Amino acid sequence: MMSRMSFTFVQVDPQDHALLSQVGDITKRAYVDGGHLAVDDDYATHLADAAGRARDGELWAAVEDRTVLGSVAFGPPGSPLAEVAGPDEAEFRMLSVDAAARGRGVGSALVRQCIARARAHHLRAIVLSTQPTMRDAHRIYERLGFARTPERDWKPVPSVTLKTYRLDL
Repeated sequence: MMSRMSFTFVQVDPQDHALLSQVGDITKRAYVDGGHLAVDDDYATHLADAAGRARDGELWAAVEDRTVLGSVAFGPPGSPLAEVAGPDEAEFRMLSVDAAARGRGVGSALVRQCIARARAHHLRAIVLSTQPTMRDAHRIYERLGFARTPERDWKPVPSVTLKTYRLDL
């Protein structure tokens, strides 16, 4: 498996327009092409705003030869990205992997990077919200030890219910 993982992690700078453009495009395409969001949904614009994520928290990209394979936004306590996290918890959001890079361990590696960042912040847990249709992502979370927290499930808008997961550190 390690031979398939030739990428490195980069914390994307809010001024790195080349990487931000790739991250925004990949994130939006992952949600739209995956059937989780309509192309004209207002949230699609939010997904394309990688610069906002880089400013509001830590934006991590898996990169191979300056090509983004996937990304995730990490929100430590106090970050606007931490929507469901408690005071001693981190949160990650908008995990996405380019369709051409799937099956290489990119998604799992990005989640592990968020776990490492939460541990570096000496937090007690890391949480996330996910759409019920994102079954591939759910398998990653469960394989890495995350547990469902249905008591935290929530609706950002009336037509969308998000499932939540938590990992104790």
